[in-house]
Amino acid sequence: MAAGPGQARARAAGSARRTYAAGTRRAVAKRGNGGQRGRFSAVRIILVAVMIAAGAKLVQVQWFEAGTLSAAAERQRTLSIDIPAQRGSIVDRNGAKLAFSVETRTLSVNLKALHKSMDEFAAKNPGTARTFDAETAEAAKYIAAKLPGVISEQQLLALFHKPDAFTYLVKDIEPSVAADIVKKYAWIGVEKRAKREYPGDTLASNVVGLANWRMEDPDVSKHNIHGVFGLESSRDDDLAGTPGRRMVNTKNGTDNVVIPGTERDVRAAIPGSDLELTLDSDVQYELQRQLADYVAKSRAKGGQAVVMDAKTGEVYGLADAKTFNPNDPATLQDEDNLNDRPVTTPFEPGSVNKIVTATAAIDQGVATPESTLAVPGSIKVADRVVRDAWGHGTQTFTTTGVFAKSSNVGTLLLAQKVGEDHFVDTLKKFGLGQKTGIGLPGESGGVVPPRSQWYASTFGNLPIGQGLSMTILQMTGMYQAIANDGLRVEPRIVKAKVSPDGTVVPEAAPKTTQVVSPQTAKTVRDMMRAVVQKGKGQDSGTAPSAGLEGYQVSGKTGTGQQIDPKTNAYSDTLSNITFAGILPADHPRFVVGIRLDAPDTTLPAGNSAGPLFHTIASYLSQRYQIPVSDGPAPVVPLVLP
Repeated sequence: MAAGPGQARARAAGSARRTYAAGTRRAVAKRGNGGQRGRFSAVRIILVAVMIAAGAKLVQVQWFEAGTLSAAAERQRTLSIDIPAQRGSIVDRNGAKLAFSVETRTLSVNLKALHKSMDEFAAKNPGTARTFDAETAEAAKYIAAKLPGVISEQQLLALFHKPDAFTYLVKDIEPSVAADIVKKYAWIGVEKRAKREYPGDTLASNVVGLANWRMEDPDVSKHNIHGVFGLESSRDDDLAGTPGRRMVNTKNGTDNVVIPGTERDVRAAIPGSDLELTLDSDVQYELQRQLADYVAKSRAKGGQAVVMDAKTGEVYGLADAKTFNPNDPATLQDEDNLNDRPVTTPFEPGSVNKIVTATAAIDQGVATPESTLAVPGSIKVADRVVRDAWGHGTQTFTTTGVFAKSSNVGTLLLAQKVGEDHFVDTLKKFGLGQKTGIGLPGESGGVVPPRSQWYASTFGNLPIGQGLSMTILQMTGMYQAIANDGLRVEPRIVKAKVSPDGTVVPEAAPKTTQVVSPQTAKTVRDMMRAVVQKGKGQDSGTAPSAGLEGYQVSGKTGTGQQIDPKTNAYSDTLSNITFAGILPADHPRFVVGIRLDAPDTTLPAGNSAGPLFHTIASYLSQRYQIPVSDGPAPVVPLVLP
């Protein structure tokens, strides 16, 4: 039905209203979409900027700072720990051990980490009885029971409650005991170490020395054992070996708490080499014992002694009356005990140095053993008067008698015939004023005044053993040359180095010096047999007590005045009493040198070292079953009527 005019108008108006409303909505929507797009654009810009910044940082971190940051991260979670190398042993000529190492463990605790873990456990378990104090008290009781006499419960509690972040608890314990403790208390750390053992206690301790642990870097717990003095120090490079390296992961970079199962070796430790010495432990023991007894008997301040092979120069014994026990820390407190005086401490030897004049006189042909010399009771050299030890008028001595009776005046008369130049040359050939090259630390070469510093009276001192100094090792070496047909061999105390694989590397051959001809040396050696002869009247030498039945013995006594520290002049009471002897004189095997430091010369033992030589020589002859001499030495005239 057709619409009327009114209806048409109404539809038109409604259409208009709808058209207006739709337009209004589109306009409003258009305005709203534009605002949203603006906000979205801003967000997108911000996001893009953030992504660009993040990308730039990522490039910086991954490219430019990667190495630095990676290294820093690695340091935070890894720890490098040294693996100690097995230190080589020191053995005598027969393989007896003088020093060796045994594997031990050292226990420690990271107190900071332990406190932290205990606090965290208590926070998660309110009212728990498992606190730091309770845990450490239990551990202290358990460890003390495992190590009776080593550490007490109270000592451990004190260590557990130190204010430090880290502490060592106990060292040098058996690996099996340490394993039991760590198994029960996993928070206790354990380090592999080695303990240096010296089975002979004081035996050869001045020669062998001492080695102990040194903390090279306390922050990373790098440890190794090194020599402090003696051969342990001077041959440390041979003995110590090369430590290995172990890497472990830690929980963080401050507590250094090792994550179990992360240990890995990156470099194996290389053991050190053994040192084989020329010493004989039995000889060394007897030498130390007999020397100490005689020093006490003579009331001396000290003393030294050497036993040397007459042919090779190898040292079988090197003793000092003052010594220490490396196993007893209390004996290490006195530094005087740690001195190896046979090589470090020179002294004025007195008449044992007359061997130089005797050798030079025979070698120069200015005298023979039987030639005679008119010897007054004194002689003036420049402004100084030298006398014999006993008063006498002019007497006729044989050359042998001059030295067997130890006449100062007769020696100086012969030295004047020898001349200063030849005397000094002979001194040098005997090795005086020079280190022997034995290879022991702190060795002294002694003092021989150079010719440019001589006074007018110097040549009145040197031939009789005053005004120059030598060690007991140098003194023994002089007589070794005479025992060895005039060939002086540098003394040795290290025979060889034994590598970890068993390879034996002998020490370099010692240097030699032909001091005099074999014939001269034999003549002097035979002359010196008269020192120990017991003849009638004035035909006894100065040391019959040094003689040994069945053996010919050559030797020389000496009395050297010491400088009085109060007056800085020669003392009338302080002396060096010396003796050097060759056993046997006809077929030399050993040379023995002895020095007594300021003994009481009013005592028989303090007036001569001859009896001590006799005791040492008697032991050596039995120990090495030395064949007896072909016959007794002939008794020769010393002082003519």
